[in-house]
Amino acid sequence: MKKADYIEGNIKIYSGDSLILLKDIKASSIDLIFADPPYFLSNGGITCSGGKMVSVNKGKWDEKDTYEKVEEFNLLWLSEAQRVLKTNGTIWVSGTHHNILSVGNTMKKLGYKFLNIVTWEKPNPPPNLSCRYFTHSTEQLLWCAKNTKSKHLYNYKDMKRINEDKQMKDVWKMTSPSKNEKKFGKHPTQKPEKLLNRIISASSKTGNLILDPFQGSGTTAVIAKRLKRKYIGMEIDKKFIILTKKRLKNETT
Repeated sequence: MKKADYIEGNIKIYSGDSLILLKDIKASSIDLIFADPPYFLSNGGITCSGGKMVSVNKGKWDEKDTYEKVEEFNLLWLSEAQRVLKTNGTIWVSGTHHNILSVGNTMKKLGYKFLNIVTWEKPNPPPNLSCRYFTHSTEQLLWCAKNTKSKHLYNYKDMKRINEDKQMKDVWKMTSPSKNEKKFGKHPTQKPEKLLNRIISASSKTGNLILDPFQGSGTTAVIAKRLKRKYIGMEIDKKFIILTKKRLKNETT
């Protein structure tokens, strides 16, 4: 594999296209994958952010393509993700109705074992400007094991402990990233640290190797470092790697 663009302890970050970089990862070497792939919703429309109307366009990586090309993209990266997962490894994939059906259908074809579909409920979503739909206030998280024979890890007692000694349900109410999480910059699809903290705490243990093939602002890297996990990240946009470096260095202070 090519030399990492950034190394800090057990954290390695690579710049480039994950479809290419994934091929260099050793088979059956990853304990846990968190992936927030393109939603393909950059279509020239508008949304509301901070009380202002803004474009939904996020970058070329998120531009809407034909259904066939989206299916091909999902098949390519999910096949590689399955290859690099350990026998009992699991993967979380975040998405909305724009992409999650394609992702889920592809995972089913590849033989992943579905464990849960977690709903992330946002209590403060942006309003629907067209007033022709219900306000979009959720994202879905598919949690799957490598295959039907996998004996996946789930830290049940830890999840119950942080949930007032009750079983953790599959609807998680969490706010979007705080201002403090964006103080070094932000990513258009940035996930809150609380969300990644729960995911990583629930489905991995200290010293496990975590992979994020669509790193973005680096939230997975930050939480992996905080929870003493090993980490490999991939990001195609170098400005977001710079952002991730700043966030990681801030963790040491």
